[in-house]
Amino acid sequence: MKQIYRFIDLFSGAGGFAEGFTLTGRFKSILGIDNFRPAALSYTANFPYSLYLMEDIKHVTIEDILSVIGRDSYDVVIGSPPCEPFTGANPRRRKNPIDRLYSDPMGQLTLHFIRIISGLKPRVFVMENVPAIMDDGLKNALIIEFKRAGYRRIYFNKLRAEDYDTPSHRLRVFISNVKINPKPYKHKLTVREVLEDLPPPGDFPPNHEPPPPLPLRKLKRASRLRWGEAMIYYEGAHGRRLPNLIRLDPDKIAPTVLGSSRFIHPWENRFLTVREQARLMGFPDQFVFYGGRDEQYNQVGEAVPVPLAKAIALFLIDKMDSGEV
Repeated sequence: MKQIYRFIDLFSGAGGFAEGFTLTGRFKSILGIDNFRPAALSYTANFPYSLYLMEDIKHVTIEDILSVIGRDSYDVVIGSPPCEPFTGANPRRRKNPIDRLYSDPMGQLTLHFIRIISGLKPRVFVMENVPAIMDDGLKNALIIEFKRAGYRRIYFNKLRAEDYDTPSHRLRVFISNVKINPKPYKHKLTVREVLEDLPPPGDFPPNHEPPPPLPLRKLKRASRLRWGEAMIYYEGAHGRRLPNLIRLDPDKIAPTVLGSSRFIHPWENRFLTVREQARLMGFPDQFVFYGGRDEQYNQVGEAVPVPLAKAIALFLIDKMDSGEV
């Protein structure tokens, strides 16, 4: 019988990272930690066998974790600290990159991830974030912090979700003590492939309730949008203009799905349902989201795409089974 590897999920959100690992059949979540109640409800519903701490990680000690799960009960720690301090989509991002890690209270949460793995010393850790977390001195600062935590080799693995059966673009870095480079899949899924078999909103599956109708002015604008065009733009860091309310092109992959993202359906003048948006991130239809509608959209957009997480997990299984890590 093949070994089941157990993992702890920090900053778990709804559980996209965990779902990808679990779908391999070789990983099991034993503990999730997040302080956002709707995400906690989603996680516990989808991973009912896992323990859960709905706590601010700043107040979680190693003793708290071990008192819940026991020592030597885990193999891997995964997690996705907030990307807001680092991403170029944040117009309030601090000018000095080092301040984003050490002075921004939200950026400091990344240091708490490192504090936890320093105390737990898992066999493998994987921390997901935006590539901008490596900007101008940040990469060296993180290497120093992870080495202080007891890990001599640190790898910054940049992966694109669309290379691993995710029908939306997403470039992310997975910082780990393992060099993670799963072979990209040949076929890239399109929006059409993942949306066209869904029934009309309001029917099965869950989280497929009809979205609120567009106000008349937006409805008129939406009706004139061609595939790939955005209805609005907002300002990111350094004055970057970033699109939102994009009408999806059915024969391409979707743009990056963010917590704030809302998309116009390829063929209908309406927003995507939460389930349709979840399909763009590779969530299986049986995965349920709790909370208000906007909270559900946020949980989808802030997740690690499930197929990408699964590709990482399969890669780690080979390394762990062979004893390379």
